[in-house]
Amino acid sequence: MIGTGDTKADELLFMRERIEAVGGRAVMMDVSVLGDPPYVPDHDRHAVAASAGTTIQAIAASGDENTAMTLMAKGAANLARSLHERGAVDGMIALGGTMGTDLALDVALALPLGVPKFVVSTIAYSHLVPPERIAGDLMMILWAGGLYGLNGACKAVLSQACGAVVGAAKAAVVPPADRPVIGMSSLGKSCLAYMVTLKPELERRGYEVVVFHTTGMGGRALEAIAAQRGFAAVFDLSLQELANHHAGSVVSSGADRLENAGRAGIPQIVAPGAVDMVDFPTWQPVPPRFAERPYHAHNRLLASVTSDGPTRREIARAIGAKLAGATAPTAFILPAGGIQQWDQQGEPLHEPDALAAFVEEMRAAVPASVEMHEVAGHINDPAFAAKALEIFDRWVAEGIVAPGVRKGEAAA
Repeated sequence: MIGTGDTKADELLFMRERIEAVGGRAVMMDVSVLGDPPYVPDHDRHAVAASAGTTIQAIAASGDENTAMTLMAKGAANLARSLHERGAVDGMIALGGTMGTDLALDVALALPLGVPKFVVSTIAYSHLVPPERIAGDLMMILWAGGLYGLNGACKAVLSQACGAVVGAAKAAVVPPADRPVIGMSSLGKSCLAYMVTLKPELERRGYEVVVFHTTGMGGRALEAIAAQRGFAAVFDLSLQELANHHAGSVVSSGADRLENAGRAGIPQIVAPGAVDMVDFPTWQPVPPRFAERPYHAHNRLLASVTSDGPTRREIARAIGAKLAGATAPTAFILPAGGIQQWDQQGEPLHEPDALAAFVEEMRAAVPASVEMHEVAGHINDPAFAAKALEIFDRWVAEGIVAPGVRKGEAAA
């Protein structure tokens, strides 16, 4: 349990009592900078500073509150990861306003998927929190009435949060390590259908396949797990979030979309699924840049427009630049016949000139360090999935990707 005990002792002690009341044990980490709490934490501010390779005196004298809290965040993340690795904690819960939330997000990212992570925050779900700061399994609750001291509303929220994190720690199923894991991106079964073929084929080869829905946070989860080297290989075949970010949409996975697998040395097969569409909230006006483009309201939350030829060329160049940073074998499959279900002839988003512009630019943008494979058909055609499996099987045979573990075999 993480918080600044010098200013939020009443709240933190109430939370400790509620955690213990439902069968948990609170291991208290104090991240105060200027003063000590009126209780003895299990891990005090000096221990947090030491985990950042410095002292609390140096942090207090570092210049400003932003610098100080950034250093404390580093120490808290390092200490929390160490505590989890040696089995001393089963989850984390943190309490804070913008400062405490800033620190807590770093701690959550330092812990692996499957470790319960709960942040009680005055800015829960706010656009102040960028996608790249959010762990794939982060849980948040708004700290309603939490500005100054305990009250009925505040206690209701804090008690829910404490019950939630204890329950999650008791119920959590740790991802098994019995088979190599493949990360795959897609945008729903109706828009991109390749996973219907690829998932069972990869499972038959002895891999666990985790498919991420690329509506912002799905791609964020894929990137976060890739950054922790949680995949044997990645099939990143839906890059629609990259197009969103390029267009300035809030439906974004962050600026580092399509970067973490390559940076972590994970082999990846990449395709431009659905990059011709840009999503934005239905409840906001259509961005002026797209006012004349074909528009579709998916529901009351999400709407889409298509980008024009020049914008698709920009996106192609952005994809190429990200591929150039990969440090592991990377293959790019370009389906020249279309990149999502509704861009085919007779469908409402069929724009052959804009697609041709993208395909032409993409051919030029793929760097020489990346295997380039072009298929004449559509991304939802069987030939596309067959090409992806052909590349993957060759990489397994060459030792680039770890072999799968079939039923009855022991994991290496």
